[in-house]
Amino acid sequence: MAKILIKNGRVWDGEHFLYADLFTDGDKISKIEPHISENADFIYDADGKTVSAGLVDAHAHLRVHHTDQFGIQAEMSSFPFGVTAVADAGRSRGERAILDSFAVKNVVFANVHIRNNVPDLEELAQTVVRFGDKTVGVKVYFDTEVSEVTDISPLTAVCRFAREQGLRVMVHCSNAPTPMADILHALSAGDILTHAFHGGKSSAAEDYFESMKQAQSRGVIIDSGFAGHVHTDFGVLKKAIHCGIVPDTLSTDITRFSAYKRGGRYGMTMCMNIAQTMGMREEDIFRAVTSNSSKALGMESEWGYLKIGRCADIAVLDYTNEGFDLTDRAGNHISNTQGWRCVLTVSNGEVIYKD
Repeated sequence: MAKILIKNGRVWDGEHFLYADLFTDGDKISKIEPHISENADFIYDADGKTVSAGLVDAHAHLRVHHTDQFGIQAEMSSFPFGVTAVADAGRSRGERAILDSFAVKNVVFANVHIRNNVPDLEELAQTVVRFGDKTVGVKVYFDTEVSEVTDISPLTAVCRFAREQGLRVMVHCSNAPTPMADILHALSAGDILTHAFHGGKSSAAEDYFESMKQAQSRGVIIDSGFAGHVHTDFGVLKKAIHCGIVPDTLSTDITRFSAYKRGGRYGMTMCMNIAQTMGMREEDIFRAVTSNSSKALGMESEWGYLKIGRCADIAVLDYTNEGFDLTDRAGNHISNTQGWRCVLTVSNGEVIYKD
């Protein structure tokens, strides 16, 4: 396998920034230090750029399986944005084999169907078994527009099932039938609240983010689940950050419907740019798309860090003329002419994307 030398970059190792060169030998990171002079098959000058651990998208939707539907290829929604690992959040159809066929690394949140306010736990158990050790959690659409939910009881039942199975729960909380405080009270440390900054009914802002603060302090993971402007009220997110609520993870919620039409080139880098425009610090942003996301998925031993001996998954990002323009459903408009753009992605020690 090839040897890669990335020189002169500002390295994000998953926890800290440092100035260093990075050298890979095969599929492993061999050196991270200044002034590396090893012979390499591919040399990239990252002067003025950030050399990050491969980005981790904790909430995305990979290609569908039906012959009458077309989905976006997993690789096209990931590698051009520096993403080397993804959680497919809400899968109930298809087989394990198709996930194994993707070049992008992946895990699964098994979807649970809720009908007449009752979760189908038997079907859920079958889905968990079908995807085997790819399954890291259960996805609950606690949304009156998607599921037949009327109170907190189906979420409580799913949380109990997940704890018995050693799985985490991810809750889609837009259009919920109960206050956000009730949802957060049902969750345990390691569970994930996605679309946490939606507006409208049952918003976290209703109690001035107090329930979210308490939940985050006991280990509940607060995920942006941006979906561009669809599941995020930019006013709510800005107020949350002002109140000290920093999202633990940033995720795209990218689907075949959103990849090419949400305010520019939609992907993880745009989500990072939105977060920065809303007031998140750079260190918090990079942590939210690397180490924090890998921990949220139980994959911190494999993803989200640049360390000697670890797998060579790398994203090189340039801060350049990468603008976006979005207006959310509440009418809040945000835009920027600058932002991060992925210029190089390395997966398993191979150059998989170069801008």
